[in-house]
Amino acid sequence: MKLIVGLGNPGREYDRTRHNVGFMVVDELHRRLGTPGYRARFKGLVAEGMIAGEKVILLKPLTFMNVSGQSVAEALRWYHLPVEDMLVIQDDLDLPFATLRLRARGSAGGHNGLTSILQLLGTTEVNRLKIGIGRGSNTAHSHVLGRFTAEQEAELPFLLGNAADTTEQWVREGVTVTMNQVNGKAQTAPNATVTPPGLPR
Repeated sequence: MKLIVGLGNPGREYDRTRHNVGFMVVDELHRRLGTPGYRARFKGLVAEGMIAGEKVILLKPLTFMNVSGQSVAEALRWYHLPVEDMLVIQDDLDLPFATLRLRARGSAGGHNGLTSILQLLGTTEVNRLKIGIGRGSNTAHSHVLGRFTAEQEAELPFLLGNAADTTEQWVREGVTVTMNQVNGKAQTAPNATVTPPGLPR
């Protein structure tokens, strides 16, 4: 069993903001899996499905970003899962827009949601898929809570598809193989408007 956590903030005012790209990737996975709708559990929204014969739990914490760890820790305890069977999907200011980077460990890099998770779990050995949103010209706070530009919105379906593909590959093949294939490679084409076909499940 795997736990896939998408980070974001609840509420209409945060919908489709850069900070909520983790939610958006989990929603794309939920659409692909064709499973029943989310249900409220673990201070968040939860759905279950199968990827390559393995059960996966999709989780969107609704605790607000800065205390995401409360929801994550509760889910891990309930399912009796080791931390290595979890993947956290998050935005990253320090990566150019649409860049994907998978890591198996490390600091939170200033991301408040990941900081909360690492603190509550007491470890930095947490798989995380970082999705680049760039820094922009505004303050970091304004940028992450802002919406994507029109050009970025045009690429967003392609980006979300790539991130979902990467997540599915992590479930099938593990973090090391997936890192070697994903990190450092271009992830989107200019002005992409459609999601590319998913990898075989």
